[in-house]
Amino acid sequence: MAGSTPASPTIDAAAPGAVSAAAGARRARRISPARDAWRRFRRHRLALVSAVVLSLIVLTILIGPLLWTVPINDIDFGARLATPSWDHPLGTDDLGQDLLARLMYGGRISLAVGVCAMAVAIMLGVLVGAIAGIASGRVDAALMWLADLFLALPQLPLLLLLIYLFRNKLTALLGTEGGVFILVVPAIGGLRWMPVSRLVRAQFFSLREKEFVEAARALGASRLRMVVRHLLPNAMGPVIVAATIEVANAIIAESTLSFLGLGFPPDVPSWGRVLFDAKDYLDIAPHWALFPGFAIFLTVLSINYIGDGLRDALDPRRVM
Repeated sequence: MAGSTPASPTIDAAAPGAVSAAAGARRARRISPARDAWRRFRRHRLALVSAVVLSLIVLTILIGPLLWTVPINDIDFGARLATPSWDHPLGTDDLGQDLLARLMYGGRISLAVGVCAMAVAIMLGVLVGAIAGIASGRVDAALMWLADLFLALPQLPLLLLLIYLFRNKLTALLGTEGGVFILVVPAIGGLRWMPVSRLVRAQFFSLREKEFVEAARALGASRLRMVVRHLLPNAMGPVIVAATIEVANAIIAESTLSFLGLGFPPDVPSWGRVLFDAKDYLDIAPHWALFPGFAIFLTVLSINYIGDGLRDALDPRRVM
């Protein structure tokens, strides 16, 4: 075009590189913390495989009873202590009850106890740790003394004592399954909040000296606002990791109580209760104990590996 100024060759050569750099910067800005955490989690192969395994277990527990409609209390003495077969894929117990149906039903109970007990432990731990971390002074000392007191208590004997004292009253009031569930969940969760409280307290001590907290304090933010809007959201990474560990610990605690005969009754087949019923038949029907034991082992192992993956994914200091 007449009168126009030719473009500089150096600018033309640099333009594609500048455009690609700008596009890369825009893509980097679009990566959210959640996507970055998911990228880190995916690189932890064991955690990713464990997440798939745990998802399959949960789907089997939730959807399996809709496909395998054998009643959990259907007695068949003709199939007593049967080994795995097409009619009974996991075999039967001493009453001829189908183990696959009982394990799918019991998995719901064991996982429900684990999740609910974890929720109790996390809520208590976050509450106590947040108050201790933001208050300091005598309040902090008193709450940590309380945490040390609970840590010094022998958990299993205390759980057994609570079961002995309140089991009959609650079962008479709420029914067998509901009464034991209401008793076991607060008992397990109420004895597992101390590590979470110490973790939250330590996070608060670290975060409250940061610049963004000082800026919020200078702008006149109240303690409640600083906790809810600034401190607690930034302390949730370690709490999420601790939550996965508490689920596994709660499942083990419930299985232990049921294995000792102090958890759910025989007509409510949690995984621990099925193990308790199978202990006298290990020499003639090992499959009866093998399958519930493997279900507990695989679930707890998967949850622990998921916790390891979340720890790596939510740690901002780790480069992956």
